[in-house]
Amino acid sequence: MVRAAVLRAQGEPLVVGDIVVGEPGPGRVRVRVVAAGVCHSDLSLADGTLRQPVPAVLGHEGAGVVVSVGEGVTRVAVGDHVIFNWAPPCRECWFCLEGEPYLCARAADAAEVPHAALPDGTPLYPGLGTGAFAEETVVSERAAVKIPKDLPLEQAAVLGCAVLTGAGAVFNTAQVKPGQSVVVVGVGGVGLSVLQAARIAGASPIIAVDVHPEKEALARAHGATDFLVSDSATAKTIRGLTEGRGADVAVECAGVPASIRTAWASSRRGGHVVVVGVGSAKAIVEFSALELYFFGRTLTGCLFGSTDPDIDIPRLLDLVAEGRLDLAGLVTAEVGLDDVETAFADMRAGRGGRTLVRF
Repeated sequence: MVRAAVLRAQGEPLVVGDIVVGEPGPGRVRVRVVAAGVCHSDLSLADGTLRQPVPAVLGHEGAGVVVSVGEGVTRVAVGDHVIFNWAPPCRECWFCLEGEPYLCARAADAAEVPHAALPDGTPLYPGLGTGAFAEETVVSERAAVKIPKDLPLEQAAVLGCAVLTGAGAVFNTAQVKPGQSVVVVGVGGVGLSVLQAARIAGASPIIAVDVHPEKEALARAHGATDFLVSDSATAKTIRGLTEGRGADVAVECAGVPASIRTAWASSRRGGHVVVVGVGSAKAIVEFSALELYFFGRTLTGCLFGSTDPDIDIPRLLDLVAEGRLDLAGLVTAEVGLDDVETAFADMRAGRGGRTLVRF
């Protein structure tokens, strides 16, 4: 048995206790988890904003060491260090064959199949297919991406979601060019990754927007040249910082209608608005037909940073090795497994960047 934080019903607190993790079957690997980031998607799964079969072990942004492999596994071996890919592409569906593996039709299949059990035999489902809020988990070999052993696993953990999503939004979805102005609305773990990537891309100015003024120092440390506390005049202020036009690119990282409208209004005519935040199906954003036509803006949803982890993780690791991408700086708090709910409370209150669960 191993310890895990279990979601028994959506809307209820996670309960830490023992679970049974079996040996991996064909094409699967068992991983000892060393660290796992607490992502807003975990909170959305816990509170019912997103669908989640229960009981479940949440956590999808993690890193660890392979302890056993099933028959036919070739991507990793026992002892390898890996990070989890919560949306592993099948490489066979229409989207994968069209070069859009982040939209894979089968990427979410693993979340619907039990991967462990409670001590009484009740099947457990892995949150987003990985179940990283546990001392050990079993995942498909496609969900385990090998990384160099010289990269600390507690830093590598945030690569699997926050950094891939945030940096991917800049490099892949928006394709930010040197000298372009970028607005980032929402400065959590993903927003901080967007700021870093915008700096690496050579954007200027880089304007961070958040409802919490205490985020300013953190935002500036990760690349923001300006920081604004969101209010009714935010878009006007941003136009003043961008020669009266508005930003070339606006990246929204909160997933709420008000912040999406802020990103939209802050971008220039012909600008690109990228929505990264995961919102509720009940949260409606409205646009008039005239503004859609007149402003000529591009509004793009961004799933998983439009990335292919097998390609993008090595590129990001190069940036880490060059000292241009700071993984450690994204982590503003660490907790033990028993304190995942504390991390959720901090997230609800808008405190800090990324909280890391250390095992």
